[in-house]
This record gives sequence, structure tokens and C-alpha cells, in this order.
Amino acid sequence: MTGNDGQEDLRGTRVGIADVRRLEDTVAELRAVDYRYGGGACRAAVETRLPAAVALLDGVTKTVVLARLCTAVADLYNLAGWTNFDQDRPAAALAAFTRALEFAVRAGNDDLQANIRYRTGRLHLHYGAVDAALAEFERGRDAAVQARSTLAQAILSANQAWAHAKKADVSAALTYLRRAREEFAEAAGREPSPWAEFFGPNDMAAMIGTVHGELAQVVDIRHGRDGIPALTQAIAGYGNGMTRSRSLTLIWLATVHALDGDLDVASAVGEEAIALAAALRSPRTRQRLNSLSAAARRYSGNADARDIADRVDALGHSGQ
Repeated sequence: MTGNDGQEDLRGTRVGIADVRRLEDTVAELRAVDYRYGGGACRAAVETRLPAAVALLDGVTKTVVLARLCTAVADLYNLAGWTNFDQDRPAAALAAFTRALEFAVRAGNDDLQANIRYRTGRLHLHYGAVDAALAEFERGRDAAVQARSTLAQAILSANQAWAHAKKADVSAALTYLRRAREEFAEAAGREPSPWAEFFGPNDMAAMIGTVHGELAQVVDIRHGRDGIPALTQAIAGYGNGMTRSRSLTLIWLATVHALDGDLDVASAVGEEAIALAAALRSPRTRQRLNSLSAAARRYSGNADARDIADRVDALGHSGQ
């Protein structure tokens, strides 16, 4: 039977574990597209699948299937929130994260709740609502502890470090970053959940560099120098499947070099960062280029600095 939109209507039918696996596989495939090409490459596809995914719940007769299906539906909404965030659609993203949290709570999945809180906090952090971000990260940490997931705890701690860096609180930022590293080391060898498996050694290194890069912007450039090895390590480790992460990390590396006056290096690194950002369907990534442009504009008399700023401006005016 099909609904008015042509999609199969599974309400009233018997839904089993095979149906759940298909949904889980779909989420994994769409998440891979998001990582590689940006949220704009799959947001519509994610949102199109939401009604049919929710409708599956009406056909479940076994409790064990229901819990796993609620988790899969929650993660689909979680991805909808993230792709909307990447597309600079914060209201739609927050609405999707709210729905994701409802289904994760229904599933009793604390680990997924922690991930949803982390992503909601990242949205707040991107738009400058640092205290709201910290509140979400703290709630996420509580859920991660409840789930006994040290990887989820490491993700939350690393992002708490970033938020405190934005507040120019060096002591708190470095304390949370140290805790993140310890938790990440403790999580080694454990099978990660699908929504958290992105956070491997490369992302841990990227977060270390990010925190130091943020402190370089708001406190002292010496912090940026401390983060260069970690940023370089992350960039070297990111393959084609993580294009957006590579671009964002290149932006941080170029920004740190620009802040330190290493403008020839900043220009070379920034060139790749800008090229990747231009190819991605991710307004969020292009917005992050503003920090690189601002750092370069401190040296308006330098040709390399002007080139960086001009490249960022040209991308912004391209309408992409």
C-alpha cells in the first residue's frame, strides 16, 4: 500500500528487525554523504524519510524491536538536525534535535541522548550562545555518564573545553581538554555507536587544535602555536570521506598561522581550506572562514594577507 506521496505506507503491518536494520543502514549512508559533501547534499533526503520512519512505529509488536526502532528514528532526526545546522537553518535544526531527543528518551538510549545534546550544544556554540552551549554539554555529559560511555564523555569534555576557550577561561579550557584526552584513551578498543564513531584519533586531535586555536584568538597567540602539531596530525589523517572536517581543520591551521604573522604559510593552507569549503554544500563551513579572514586583515599591508581576505570575500559573494 502506498500513501499520497508515493512512499510505502507500513502502518498496520508487522515491522521486524529487518525493517530496523534497513533504516539504520539508510541513516549510515546519509551520514556518510553529510561528512563528505556537506549537509546540503543530503538534508532533503533525510527529511523525506522521516514520515515513513515514524510510521514504522505503528507496526511494531515486540518491545525489543520498538526500542531499537525508536533509536534509529531518533538518530534520523539527529541527522536531520545536524544537516539543517550545516545549512544555516538553526530553527529547523533545533526542532529536529528536540524530536530526536524525544525518541531517544522513549528508546531509553542515554548514549544517543548524550550525542543529541552535544550536537545541540555545537549549534549554540556556532551562533555565539556559549552559556546555552555549556548547559547542553553538561546535560549531555550527565547522559554519557549514565550510559557509561567514555567516548561520549570525551566528546562532551572536548566541547566543554572549546566553550570555555571562547570565554577566554584558559584554566577551565585546558582542564576539560585534559579530561577529554584521558576519557578518549580510556575508550580505546571499545566499539563506538554509529552516531559517535566519527570521533576517532583525528577528531580528538582536531579538537585539541581547535581549543588552542580559539585561545589564540581570544587570549594569546602562543596557545595557537601549541595547537599546530595536533591540527597538522588531524589534517594528515582525514581522508576523502571526511572532507568537511578536513576543511574546518585547515581553516583553524591557517587562522593560527595568520594570527602569528606566518602569512605565506597561512595563504598556502588557506588556499586548500577555501577550495574545499567552496566545493562543500555547507554554509557553516564557509561561515567559519570569517575567522581566517579577520586574522588576515590584521596585516592589511601584506600581499598574502590581502589574498586570503580577497579569496574569502570572493567565496562569500559567489552565492554558493
